[in-house]
Amino acid sequence: MEEEDHQKVSDLIKELVLRLLSQNPTSDSQPIDPNSTDFANSLRYAFRILSSRMTPSIAPDAAAIAESIKRRLATQGKSSEALTFADLYSKFASKTGPGSVNNKWAVLYLLKIIAHDKNSARTQLLDSSVLLPNLSDSRVSSRKQNGWENGVLLVSKDPENRREIAFREFVNFVKEENEVREEVLVRDVLYACQGIDGKYVKFDKTADGYVLSDLVKAPRATRIMVRKLCELGWLFRKVKGYISESMDRFPAEDVGTVGQAFCAALQDELSDYYKLLAVLEAQSMNPIPLVSEKVSSENYLSLRRLSVWFAEPMVKMRLMAVLVDKCRVLRGGAMAGAIHLHAQHGDPLVHEFMRRLLRRVCSPLFEMVRSWVLEGELEDIFAEFFVVGQPVKAESLWRDGYRLHAGMLPSFISQSLAQRILRTGKSINFLRVCCEDRGWADTATEAAAAAGTTTRRGSLGYGETDALESLVDEAAKRIDKHLLDVMHIQYKFKEHCLAIKRYLLLGQGDFVQYLMDIVGPELSEPANTISTFKLAGLLETAIRSSNAQYDDPDILDRLRVKMMPHGTGDRGWDVFSLEYDARVPLDTVFTESVMARYLKIFNFLWKLRRVEHGLIGAWKTMKPNCITSHSFNKLQQAVKLQLLSTLRRCQVLWVDMNHFVTNLQYYIMFEVLEVSWSNFLSEMEVAKDLDDLLAAHEKYLHSIVEKSLLGERSQTLCKSLFVLFDLILRFRSHADRLYEGIHELQARTMESSLPSRDKSKSRRQLGDKSSDPGSWIGEGRKALTQRAGEFLRNMGLDLDAIAKEYSSLLEGFISQLPVQQHVDLKFLLFRLDFTEFYTRSGPSL
Repeated sequence: MEEEDHQKVSDLIKELVLRLLSQNPTSDSQPIDPNSTDFANSLRYAFRILSSRMTPSIAPDAAAIAESIKRRLATQGKSSEALTFADLYSKFASKTGPGSVNNKWAVLYLLKIIAHDKNSARTQLLDSSVLLPNLSDSRVSSRKQNGWENGVLLVSKDPENRREIAFREFVNFVKEENEVREEVLVRDVLYACQGIDGKYVKFDKTADGYVLSDLVKAPRATRIMVRKLCELGWLFRKVKGYISESMDRFPAEDVGTVGQAFCAALQDELSDYYKLLAVLEAQSMNPIPLVSEKVSSENYLSLRRLSVWFAEPMVKMRLMAVLVDKCRVLRGGAMAGAIHLHAQHGDPLVHEFMRRLLRRVCSPLFEMVRSWVLEGELEDIFAEFFVVGQPVKAESLWRDGYRLHAGMLPSFISQSLAQRILRTGKSINFLRVCCEDRGWADTATEAAAAAGTTTRRGSLGYGETDALESLVDEAAKRIDKHLLDVMHIQYKFKEHCLAIKRYLLLGQGDFVQYLMDIVGPELSEPANTISTFKLAGLLETAIRSSNAQYDDPDILDRLRVKMMPHGTGDRGWDVFSLEYDARVPLDTVFTESVMARYLKIFNFLWKLRRVEHGLIGAWKTMKPNCITSHSFNKLQQAVKLQLLSTLRRCQVLWVDMNHFVTNLQYYIMFEVLEVSWSNFLSEMEVAKDLDDLLAAHEKYLHSIVEKSLLGERSQTLCKSLFVLFDLILRFRSHADRLYEGIHELQARTMESSLPSRDKSKSRRQLGDKSSDPGSWIGEGRKALTQRAGEFLRNMGLDLDAIAKEYSSLLEGFISQLPVQQHVDLKFLLFRLDFTEFYTRSGPSL
């Protein structure tokens, strides 16, 4: 079967060669003999062409070739032939199966080429040798004799140099179309890429780029290529202009060290760019060979070759131009962060270029970090660092001396890492300035060694985030521990906190009780008449008379009397307070605002203790054995019953008030102060740095303020409580007046039962009060009984009014406790009303 196919193909080729030779008759116009030598040679030549491995540089698409042939016939005005061809092609393409042609596009392509060569030969009036050699032609026979060797036709040499003639015609056409040689344009482009105007390529401000002059005759394709190549020059001008502008800018802080490093890095990249241009300029001096000429050397430069050379520099220069535009108004950490955002690129060329650039740009920034975390030095002359310092007093150094500048924090440094960097340098400055400590230097050296980072410059760089975090972590861990050791051991932070609890929060019971006893008479006087020096002496007496005398002298020396601002009508009780002198560095924790809150707590506790002290004083007056019942036997029964009723009401009211004050004081002293102190000690032990210590103390103080009803959310409750305190103190005054009157009545009654000479003696012992107008002693028994009844009735009414007001206030106070958000206040409610007596029926006295 295969032999039949080969024979069929061979017959078809013979028929095709015969038809081609018949269309190109020889000079004698004799018909072609299939058995002749010429036909045999032509057939062998056809077989050789068809058997070659040469393939056309087009896609094997039969439909596309058919469409091209049909379109050419249509444009030549051969519409009928185009239709005929379309009909034949549809039949040809539809044939499949055995006997059909598989490679249809090759057949169409061959026919198309043959038709094209045939038309070209007719147009140029060439002989048949253009298509196939005509062996009957004497000239061809001569060429055949020269070109054939052992039956093989040598086609590598164009016999009549037609190719060379075509190339020469093309060169002449190019010379006619172009006024400027390509070598000149190449050199002009190289000048433009250095920011220099060439002879024909100049910078056009209107077009904002380098363009080929319109006066020069050049093809549009050449102009487009020159414009594209000169984009590199436009980018170069932008980058070079930024560098020159930055170097000449004044003052220098507008650029900064990071900006200078950026310019230096750009300048280094431009140096490599200059080296490339130098090489290209040397090659541009060699002439560009013609296509027909044999190229002896490849060291010449054309516009197309230049586009290949400029591929990589174009990417880098375009990237540098983008960075220049982005960083024109930035500096310091903000500039480094903006450049870092462009480093996140998938192209290895761009990634490596940006990494190299960022190492130069970030070098000053990382040097600032190293100097800050190891030496505490803020070497930021041009305000580029993300840590900003400002002059403050020593007590405000930790809180207000340094802060983070978010605008200067580069994106490759996280917020948490920046906070650790800030705290580490701040700790060093706190140790140096506030604690006057020098041990931090050795600690910093140990941290650098542990992190594997020496203190020499340039040890850190961009991309070494792990090394940076390791250095910061090691430095922070060691320096923070050293700082806490200094605070606890050298400055006895815990002891001072305990002293404040014992004295300002009235935790030292014997001292507080003795102080209140000896300053009570003095504080009962008007505030503007009290001497601070005298109160200071009384404070010293209270210290020496209690266990406070065994405290550290430094602590006792810090405890002082303070009189708050007062107005007309204020008593000493209203303005007296204690203060604690927290010196550097303790004043970093015990700031003015913190001590003001301690003073607020002290005033509350002092008033609570004053109320307790007043009730104790009332109880001393109300003791049953102070009043002898037999002294009133001579009084009327009604007056006696009224006296007993009044005393009972007074004692019941005292018991109710004492129950309230005692439970409130227990809640404050134990469930608030002691629990908060215990939690504070626990958090103090686990604190890792000064910020943790400050946070623990702030939590401790906040807990006391909120649980003691002094917070913002308990203002209404606190006001109600202070009104209750004032009412209890008023009750103390009424109780004193009641028992003072009863004692005077008792004395008068006893005197009336004595002989005359004993009466005179008794009067003298009482200070001769009988001479005073309205005195009970100077009146008779009837008047005494009448005045006693009136006094007891008035006191009873006053006590009833106080009891009623107290019941109303206490009911209102207790009713507010359940709605409070603090869980601890529920324990207070349970203590005050554990039998639910008040919540069910209201106070009943």
